[in-house]
Amino acid sequence: MSMMVEAAPGQKLYRAVVDALRRQIETGRFAETQLLPAERELCELLDVSRTTLRKAIADLIDEGVLYHRHGAGTFIHRATPRVEQPSSRLTSFTEDMRLRGLEASSRELERGVFLPTPEEAMMLGAGPNERVFRLGRLRLADGSPMAIERAAIPMRYLPEPDSVGASLYEALASRGFKPTRGLQRLRATLVCDADADLLGVAHNSPALYIQRIAYLADGSCVEFTKSWYRADAYDFVSELTLSPPIRKARR
Repeated sequence: MSMMVEAAPGQKLYRAVVDALRRQIETGRFAETQLLPAERELCELLDVSRTTLRKAIADLIDEGVLYHRHGAGTFIHRATPRVEQPSSRLTSFTEDMRLRGLEASSRELERGVFLPTPEEAMMLGAGPNERVFRLGRLRLADGSPMAIERAAIPMRYLPEPDSVGASLYEALASRGFKPTRGLQRLRATLVCDADADLLGVAHNSPALYIQRIAYLADGSCVEFTKSWYRADAYDFVSELTLSPPIRKARR
């Protein structure tokens, strides 16, 4: 089906192409895929030159409607569930999504038993020869990529790594080692190219980097996790209270 465009009086042709492509994307013309058709096909559909098409696509990339992956093509940004995450509650990703009526799923990136890195040994209080279970996952909500998590757990808490399914915390709880408190550090960062491709965002996109250390009731460190959350999909919310004024002691 043709998508031929005509510029309105005083309008540049590439801007008419921008409007036409945006309209087609919004109405679901390319709903079956995130990948935009090849340049040659689009030029034929729109009856425009490659120069005009490339200028229109560049504008749509600047607007955030499209994004480009080197060597892969130009992709359409799909609507991503936006989640408010209370930063004062220690919960798993699976539990967070369930509470919001979203279906949590994962794509496994790494699973295995390793000697700890110096950073893992320091954070977990593990000896240099004490092995840790390492689990890396791309976390999704209703099929949309939301975060990349890379967790390390001392083997004394998870001697059977294959027992970990959808929820790491559920696996720990089944052995009586569910964390009771945690410490999180959050900062803004830019995702590397490989992580951007996993998250479905443009290269050098902003992300929320979170480093979490979780503890058992006896104070033992049970988890060290580094996560990269999509900045366009997560809002971290904290409840603040005003401290009462300090009263001076009477002499």
